[in-house]
Amino acid sequence: MRTQFTRELLALTNDLTLMCRLAHDAAERVTDALVGADLTATYEVFALDEQLQKMYGACEARTVALLALQAPVARDLRHVVTAIQIATELSRIGGLVSQVGEQVYQSHPGHVAPQPILDILADMGRLAATRAALSGQAVATGHQEPPAERDPGLHAMELLHKRLHAALAAPASDQPTTVAITIALLANHLERCVDHTARIDRLIRFLDTGIPPTAQPADTA
Repeated sequence: MRTQFTRELLALTNDLTLMCRLAHDAAERVTDALVGADLTATYEVFALDEQLQKMYGACEARTVALLALQAPVARDLRHVVTAIQIATELSRIGGLVSQVGEQVYQSHPGHVAPQPILDILADMGRLAATRAALSGQAVATGHQEPPAERDPGLHAMELLHKRLHAALAAPASDQPTTVAITIALLANHLERCVDHTARIDRLIRFLDTGIPPTAQPADTA
């Protein structure tokens, strides 16, 4: 019985690691789509999100079965509960990236923004992809070191947000209101992707240490 439970937990971890890889690939491809107004990359983003959502459903079913049939306790229970929370965060990343892809699709054959602003959005997308890859490493090992200082990913995204705000506010920009709103929404989607990876980091620390995410230092949030 215990051996079967261990195998199920390992399979669950492998599924979550694959979901992190899919989230990374989706963020990477949506960045390519943004930069090149690339419909092929956009369609790949949609396909990757579809895979993510299917895997989320499978992870949810697996965790429900483990809770119902194995009645885990202590660290085992923490592992199962954390797994479905991580799967939820990754599912949301897929949905957000897909929304960015949808805007690329609607703007084709043009770009979603002028070049200086597009460069900032691309940096946001690359940061989201990097963070998803780092989350995958943490999920695979079950360990995540707390950062010595404020979370560098969130701090980097804040700097990009400020750059974008300055670019939109610059007199030379003179973007129509509807375009400015669209750009702000795209940036928000990419920022939220990084927020979800930060939540995954906290969940991995919870799995590793038993300290609930809400009780972890604020500078890691």
